Amino acid sequence: MPLVEINFDGVIGPSHNYAGLSLGNLASAKNAGKISQPRAAALQGLEKMRANIRLGLVQGAFLPQRRPNMAWLEQLAADPGHADPALLANAMSASSMWTANAATISPAPDTDDGLCHLTPANLVTMPHRSHEWPETLAQLRVAFGNADHFAIHDPVPAPFGDEGAANFMRVAPSHGEPGVEIFVYGKSGGPFPARQHLAASQAVARKHRLDPARTVFTEQSSDAIAAGAFHNDVVAVANETVLFCHEQAFVDPTALYAELRAIMPETVIVEVPADRVSLEEAIRTYLFNAQLVTLPEGGMALILPTESQDSEAVWSWLQEMIATNGPIRKLIPVDVRQSMANGGGPACLRLRVLADPATVDPRFLMDEAKIDRAADIVATTWPETIDADALADAALWNRIAAARTALCEALDLQELL
Repeated sequence: MPLVEINFDGVIGPSHNYAGLSLGNLASAKNAGKISQPRAAALQGLEKMRANIRLGLVQGAFLPQRRPNMAWLEQLAADPGHADPALLANAMSASSMWTANAATISPAPDTDDGLCHLTPANLVTMPHRSHEWPETLAQLRVAFGNADHFAIHDPVPAPFGDEGAANFMRVAPSHGEPGVEIFVYGKSGGPFPARQHLAASQAVARKHRLDPARTVFTEQSSDAIAAGAFHNDVVAVANETVLFCHEQAFVDPTALYAELRAIMPETVIVEVPADRVSLEEAIRTYLFNAQLVTLPEGGMALILPTESQDSEAVWSWLQEMIATNGPIRKLIPVDVRQSMANGGGPACLRLRVLADPATVDPRFLMDEAKIDRAADIVATTWPETIDADALADAALWNRIAAARTALCEALDLQELL
C-alpha cells in the first residue's frame, strides 16, 4: 500500500485539569484554577477522530500517560500526599494529549536510508511536560516497532529545548514524494521563553539523515511568541504544496518563501494579512492550529476550532479565501472547547505520520467501533469534573488510574500499563 498520512490524536486523559502551568500559553493562564471536564474533553477529542474517519482519513491514537507521575515525584524526593501543590500539579498534567509535541517525524521519502525516523521531544522548557518523553518513547516503540520501516531515536539531550512537530512543517508535491522539511526555532518573545532551540532542530535533522539541500531552518517571530504563539503551529501549518500562515509568523517571511520556492517551485503560500486578522485574534481563535489535510476526493480541507467560526474577522477572511477557488476548498469547524480552554486546538491534538498503515501496530489505528469502545470507557470511568484545588485527593488518583487501565485493556494495550 502507498504511504498515507496518519493523524495520531492523543486521547484526552482522565486527569485533564486547569492548573495554568504553561507560561506563554494565554488560554492556559486565563483558565487557571477553573473546574475542568475531563469526560467531556475526551469525548470531544474522540468525536474529532470519528469525523476525520468519516472524511476518509486514516486515524490513529495515543493513550493517556500515568498520572500523577509517581516516578517523577520520587526522583524529586517528593511525597505525593504532602507534595507542594505546584509540584503535584506538574505531576498531574494531562498535557501528553497534545501529541503534536510528542515527536518530530521525517517520513521515508525524505531520509537517506528510506526509513521513517521518529525522535520524541524532550519538552524540557516546561516542568509539567518534561517528564512525558519516557512514556511517549515507550508508545512509539510499540506503535512503530517494525524496524524495516521505522527508526526511533532517543530525545535530544537537555538543555537544548525540543517541542516536537509543533515547530516542524513539511511541504512536498504530494505526501509520498520527497519533500522539504522546515524546522522553526525561536529566540525570545518578551516575557515568554522560546521553546524550540535551533541546536535541537539541527540535531533532529542530523538524526533523521535529511538532505541538507532540502532542509530549512527558520526563526519564529518574537512578536508571535510575545503574543502567545508558544509553538509555531499556533501561527502556521503546512500540507503538501501549501504553507498557510500569518503575515507575522516568521522573522523573515520573504526569505523563507523564496527559499521554499527555490527548492520546490510548486510551493503555494497562503498568507493571512495582519490588517485583516491581527496576530492576537489569530492566536485567540487558533485559526492556524488547524489540521490542513488532503481529502481522498482531492482538494484540501481546514479542520479548525469552532472559535474561528465565532470570530467575524477570521471567518470573513476564510470565506473570502474559499471563494477564490485556491488549494484550500473546505472549512470544517470542530468542537474541542475543553482542549482549547487549556491552550490546545485541533492541530495540537494530533501527530502526523506518513506511513503504510500495514506497517503500524494495528492496535493504535482507530475505526468507529474502537471509538465507540473508547467512548464507553470514557463515559463510565473518566471524572466528570476536576477542581484544580483537589489534585491531592488520593481517591481522585485511584479513579484516574482505574480509568486509564480500563482504556488500555479495552484497546488491548496492556503492555502500556
